[in-house]
Amino acid sequence: MSTYTSIQLSPQTKKRLSKMKTETKETYDELINTLLDLVPSGDSEGEYSDEFRASLLRSLSDMKQGRVYSLKEVEAALGL
Repeated sequence: MSTYTSIQLSPQTKKRLSKMKTETKETYDELINTLLDLVPSGDSEGEYSDEFRASLLRSLSDMKQGRVYSLKEVEAALGL
């Protein structure tokens, strides 16, 4: 039998997760594991580290939130 631990979620996060459940009996543990499985575990060169996988998620979030710069903006900032 598995043991479980508690995690803290804001009400908004819990609501967002709840909307993502595919079945009413699906647990949050199952849902979170399904979401984690969406993060690539590696490529033809080998397995990704957990830190790299986390950075992929942060990068996707940055892009979605508009926290990115175009190549021209970077070149201008670097004086290239």
